[in-house]
Amino acid sequence: MPVRAEHDRAVLAELLGRDPVLHAYQLGDLDDFFWPYTSWFRRGDEVALLYHGVELPTLLAFASPRGAGELAALLEELAPVLPVRLWAHLSPGLEATVARWYEVRDAAGHHRMALTDPARLARVTAAGETLGRADLPALLDLYAAAYPGNWFDPRMLDTGRYVGIRDGGDLVAVAGVHVWSPTWRVAALGNVTTHPRVRGRGLAAAAVAALCARLRADVDHVTLNVRADNTTAVRLYERLGFTRVADFTECALRRRP
Repeated sequence: MPVRAEHDRAVLAELLGRDPVLHAYQLGDLDDFFWPYTSWFRRGDEVALLYHGVELPTLLAFASPRGAGELAALLEELAPVLPVRLWAHLSPGLEATVARWYEVRDAAGHHRMALTDPARLARVTAAGETLGRADLPALLDLYAAAYPGNWFDPRMLDTGRYVGIRDGGDLVAVAGVHVWSPTWRVAALGNVTTHPRVRGRGLAAAAVAALCARLRADVDHVTLNVRADNTTAVRLYERLGFTRVADFTECALRRRP
């Protein structure tokens, strides 16, 4: 079965919705907010997304173990026509598939986690205020000090799903989203950080608790990505009721000569 470009959102939603936690980011990208920056490819029931709304296009290719072979076949057909340079999020083993065409660099293992025990979250005292566009300069300053190099699209502030905590008038902690889609009932936390001078006071947990309480009003699945070697963050999210549900690799790809 050959690979094909897929332009029908309803078809994509049906396929991705079979595992909304694994495909939360892709489901979110079906929204009008992200859709113009996406290209979708399908082989059978497996789907790959190329997101080109950032400087370095990003490939998302996730599958359950049962669908891994079909998705690998999709990437084998797709790889020769992908950009020369891109970033990729790949289910385990798929980096070996694309290595025929690309040099794989900066590979790092990640966990996909999902909120499965909200009772734990309820035991955390939530705190924080909703951030908007007027808070962008302070938020950028916080990221420069506490989370340099993070991926942040200022448009996400327009969702009203960024929560910040101040100390002495300064923004010192934030919890936000990479994806928030009431249409597809999924959200993905992102850009969570605390200023180094106030770490250890539970501010990130308080902001995440406040944000998740808001998200759960209009989504069914709250997810996040975290580096596997970031044990501090993994323990924090486990304490808040998140469970590891899948592993994947993030890596840079550069086409071989």
